[in-house]
Amino acid sequence: MWSGVTSRHKEQYRAAVEAMNKNIRSICHFDCDAIPARPTTHPLSEIPILVKDNISVSGLPLTCGSPILANYKAVYNATVVERLLDAGLHVVGKTNLDEFGMGASTTHSIHGKTKNPWDLSRSAGGSSGGSAASVASGMAPLALGSDTGGSVRQPASFCGVYGLKPTYGALSRFGLVAFASSLDCIGVLGESLEYIEQIFSLSKGMDPRDASSVDISNARDSSSSPSTEKKSLSARIAVLSFDRGILSESTHRVYRKGCDMLLAQGYEIETVDFPLIENAIAAYYIIATAEASSNLARYDGIRYGKRKGQADTYLEYLFDTRSQAFGNEVVFRTLLGTYVLRSGFYDQYYGKALAVRRDLVSAFRRLFASYDAVFLPVYPIEAFSVEDSLDEVAIKYGDIFNVLANLGGLPALSFPMGEDERLPVGMQFVGPAHSESKLFSLVQSMRPEEKIMRPSGYTSLGMMGSE
Repeated sequence: MWSGVTSRHKEQYRAAVEAMNKNIRSICHFDCDAIPARPTTHPLSEIPILVKDNISVSGLPLTCGSPILANYKAVYNATVVERLLDAGLHVVGKTNLDEFGMGASTTHSIHGKTKNPWDLSRSAGGSSGGSAASVASGMAPLALGSDTGGSVRQPASFCGVYGLKPTYGALSRFGLVAFASSLDCIGVLGESLEYIEQIFSLSKGMDPRDASSVDISNARDSSSSPSTEKKSLSARIAVLSFDRGILSESTHRVYRKGCDMLLAQGYEIETVDFPLIENAIAAYYIIATAEASSNLARYDGIRYGKRKGQADTYLEYLFDTRSQAFGNEVVFRTLLGTYVLRSGFYDQYYGKALAVRRDLVSAFRRLFASYDAVFLPVYPIEAFSVEDSLDEVAIKYGDIFNVLANLGGLPALSFPMGEDERLPVGMQFVGPAHSESKLFSLVQSMRPEEKIMRPSGYTSLGMMGSE
């Protein structure tokens, strides 16, 4: 167990992480002795885990990458964190993110820009880029993230690791700082599929402190135990029709490779028409920003958070505080959300977005009556420049494949499928609610990790043995 690791090994681990993090900047707080280890015989008890800095870990910072929470520390554990601590995992730090999870590049943060360990000039993705880069570089074998519109899967793809966005409600959201409450999910990033399965198995289930959590012990096809070897599986896989021109040449080549691999495994693949995919991004950003504008209303610098200056009235004080303590991306999304909820615009924007979401849920229900899963790219292109060579509109549109699972409340599993010019490219399976075990089996049958290379200089620092 971690308690059996010597002080010398911990010091070596700390020094190695700090040295590596100077270049990557994926960890915003690190202390391998911050959370006392809990005695257990669970096989994961020797493994350190990192937690995205919008998930509560008692006594550790909870900044959400925002100036308004720069000095805030959590006073309780998120339910998922508590369950992992009970299993003996050891939280060693918090990872960087786009402010309040609003971004796809991990560049909108008070902790600086996180870089991709495969190529330091490239983005690690976002908003869970800190978690993905930490796992990819070997600083920890596992990390928690959050996924509101692809924020676990896209950085997992960019960094060449596995990323699970579970069924909505499968993992408790208690302790996750809310961005868009009907879309947010705590997710898991890991260097191996087996680790992802084990963490999901430990974390899932009903939580009385989260009304949206569900008891999946009797759910159809719910994941109950990790798969440790290849499984023979008969499945029909849907491939959604879309304009292949939105994919880069590299991503399209890897996508075709994945389809060929599925056929070679004996799966039946069929392209199906899914016209709602073109409306998904617009519906997602209307719903997400509307919910964000409501959730962020609590940050006024009075109850908690950083206060800014003096003012004659409460509204003046609120304006000064938020304009100085919220970043540009958070301000943009909050204003957009407030706009679509205004009287006179509600039906025109928010009401229509909810209608699209209902239609999408119905369309997926019909689709999964005939198919076991959908095979999709994670992102249209490989990791872009960390200096934001893409404009913000293009970066947002890139989540066209990811937001489907969030709008539908469905599980999705991102996995490394290949590389091009030394950059990883990920693909994903999306399945019906509570079909995590089927998704694990599909990925396991393809065994992509046998073909995936590690970033140059990769060293697994998270498995520190005892003398």
